[in-house]
Amino acid sequence: MSRATGRVGWIDLARVAALAGMVVFHTARDLEIFALVPAGLTMTGGWALFARIVAGSFLFLSGVSLVLAHGPGLRPGAWLRRVLRIVAAAALVSLATYAFDPRHFVYFGILHSIAAASVIGLAVLRLPAWGMALSGAAVWALNLTLGRAVFDSVWLAWTGLSRTVRPSLDFLPLVPWLAPFLFGMALARAVDLRALPALRLPAALTWISRHSLFVYLVHQPVLLGLIWAATRLG
Repeated sequence: MSRATGRVGWIDLARVAALAGMVVFHTARDLEIFALVPAGLTMTGGWALFARIVAGSFLFLSGVSLVLAHGPGLRPGAWLRRVLRIVAAAALVSLATYAFDPRHFVYFGILHSIAAASVIGLAVLRLPAWGMALSGAAVWALNLTLGRAVFDSVWLAWTGLSRTVRPSLDFLPLVPWLAPFLFGMALARAVDLRALPALRLPAALTWISRHSLFVYLVHQPVLLGLIWAATRLG
């Protein structure tokens, strides 16, 4: 942990690893868009599993960060500023993907899911670790038992409990994706992560972790631009 910033180096490293996984997956997805790899490559098999692991990692780390940032209480101003940034970024993703592909635009992707989980997480913020873990297990059990068998409305697809789901480039409904967020909260409550042996990362990696939302927003335009330029030059 950096004593100057109060950051937990291990969490920064995990976040950078998740971002790296995201870039790898989206590179493969973008190659699909340009028909440079077989269509549907990233939708099945190992690529599909990899995408779920990366998404789950982001949600898990977001849950960890919620507890680390606030402890057993809540700093309302800091929490609100963070949530508003995520909501604004999620809206930007929705608008950009709607302009790119109106039929499959992102209406409840990972940023939408993190924002909603950050609100729901307040309800369990004062619970002990076992209560948070039990809440996550309940969400997972709900997915395994009822799943998409509760609502028929497409407007409730974001819950993960609706039979009617609009196609989307990125769709992470609350059930089951709230579960890894709650499990992350449970870990941060059960283990004093700030007491772990210090891990001093290079400044560049710490910067990437601190600005992970910015990296998330800009990486796709950069990747698409690079692949487009490579195809033109090639």
